[in-house]
Amino acid sequence: METSKIRNFCIIAHIDHGKSTLADRFLEVTKTVEQRKMKEQLLDQMDLERERGITIKLQPVRMLYKDHELNLIDTPGHVDFSYEVSRSLAACEGAILVVDATQGIQAQTLANVNMAIASKLKLIPVVNKIDLPNADPEGVAQELVEALGFTADEIIFASAKTGENVEAILDTVIKLVPAPDGKDAEPLQALIFDSKYDKHRGVVVFLRIMNGNVRANETLRIMGSNVQTLALEVGYFRPEMQKTETLTSGEIGYIVTNLREVRAARVGDTVTTKKNQAQTALPGYREIKPMVFASIFPTSGDEYPVLRDAMDKLKLSDASLSFEPEHVPALGFGFRTGFLGLLHMDIVRERLTREFDLELVLTAPSVAYVVEKTNGEKVTIYNPVNLPDPAETRVIAEPWVDLEIVSPEKYLGGIMTLITTRRGAHKETSYLGPGRLKLLFEVPLANIISDFYDKLKSISSGYASMNYTLLDYRQGDLVKVDILVAGERVDSLSFIIHQSVAVTDGRRIVEKLKELLPKQQFPVAVQAAIGGKIIARETIPALRKDVTAKLYGGDVTRKMKLLKKQKKGKKRLTQHGRVQIPQEAFLELMKRG
Repeated sequence: METSKIRNFCIIAHIDHGKSTLADRFLEVTKTVEQRKMKEQLLDQMDLERERGITIKLQPVRMLYKDHELNLIDTPGHVDFSYEVSRSLAACEGAILVVDATQGIQAQTLANVNMAIASKLKLIPVVNKIDLPNADPEGVAQELVEALGFTADEIIFASAKTGENVEAILDTVIKLVPAPDGKDAEPLQALIFDSKYDKHRGVVVFLRIMNGNVRANETLRIMGSNVQTLALEVGYFRPEMQKTETLTSGEIGYIVTNLREVRAARVGDTVTTKKNQAQTALPGYREIKPMVFASIFPTSGDEYPVLRDAMDKLKLSDASLSFEPEHVPALGFGFRTGFLGLLHMDIVRERLTREFDLELVLTAPSVAYVVEKTNGEKVTIYNPVNLPDPAETRVIAEPWVDLEIVSPEKYLGGIMTLITTRRGAHKETSYLGPGRLKLLFEVPLANIISDFYDKLKSISSGYASMNYTLLDYRQGDLVKVDILVAGERVDSLSFIIHQSVAVTDGRRIVEKLKELLPKQQFPVAVQAAIGGKIIARETIPALRKDVTAKLYGGDVTRKMKLLKKQKKGKKRLTQHGRVQIPQEAFLELMKRG
């Protein structure tokens, strides 16, 4: 189709504001999918997305409407998948901003709008769910005007559930979203915005053609990795993959390559043809920085190669995932893995378990620390085990984030108290509309990655939402807490924490270990220590074994002699005995942590 008739756009919104439902209505209105094949959340391809009711992966689809080719990319709404959104925005010229008429602007709404503005996209504001009895469309529209600078006549009131005004949204897309400005005559420049691995056909890349065109059986060059491959098939999404002869400038589609090496086709790379090569690669995407780190191990050492292949294939479809090999004596070989947040970590674990049939162990989540040594050298520590000796350490810096919370005004007191307990500092308060606040804080990342979101939802009866961005690394009074079992340090249980809560957390861990570790023939001391100072201790009593059970009758001195001998043996064991932490106890500790 000629470029002037093409429109590329995505839907952005906070989680659960109706993006996927609106995409379903678009497919119905444009008759892209037959009515008998329609189902809710049609573009959410994974079972996991349907079960949780959230979009995890971006999903493209081509629709034909009023002589125009509309390429839609449905995007996730949760903060942990913001990288998926940024990749979608780079492939589009416009975005539909969906806001729930019952909830109004949320934290992720603001974050997505800022990304869209930075990408110079045309924004179309839509107030959704106007059919609900508790909807306040006019109030939400006023929020959009005051907080985001839209004019009242730009805002479309719609209901994705009933289909009201859905056609008006598509008409506005055709009218306001600019056509792509690429040229067919130029050498091929195509941006890889997503990819997946097909075990029968190799790597399948999803791309936006910026300039030029591509046909099946052409020899291609991936510019970043400098790898050549063959276009076995080219096509587009409706929403399943549909083969075509050519993809032209401005279009969104896919290429089936014959690549078996998943690292050769990175998201953000540029595809060109060998015959008529482009001179420069496209800018691609900014490198994403993980926020949360955890180690992933297979429960059986034999499954390590399977896990390695699974991580490579998952990385292909989830570019925000980062990992490197790691070995922990208690757990064997695995990967130190970086995630964008706890939900991202949970989804990766679930996908590895389901899609690759792996049984996994995940360590407790942590963050990265920057350590300045006494010789001036700076090192980044992802694992407390690698923390230099205190004598060599000048300062330890931890990551701080800008935390944005949007909440009804009446929950302000509870939110302030929660932030104070997490060592946070209040920066700014502004009103989004009557009774709705936007609060800005600075908080250490380590203090919000575990249960902070759950506590925030509990305090605000589910109404508050949050978004955070990395601010900088700041020097703090941080210490490394070591866990000792029978006098031996267990490296895999060490953690870095602020001095003010070190004793509390150290005591919590040793109390758990006392419950979890099996009894030995001798008393076992479980201790938490900072350097050489013990800050918490519990003792697991010895397992009582009745050595006199086989005796019957005779002189009592026989019994006393045996007990004395046992006492000597236990004393010797206490001095020289070693305790092996069973993997089950280790797993249970991680689960509860």
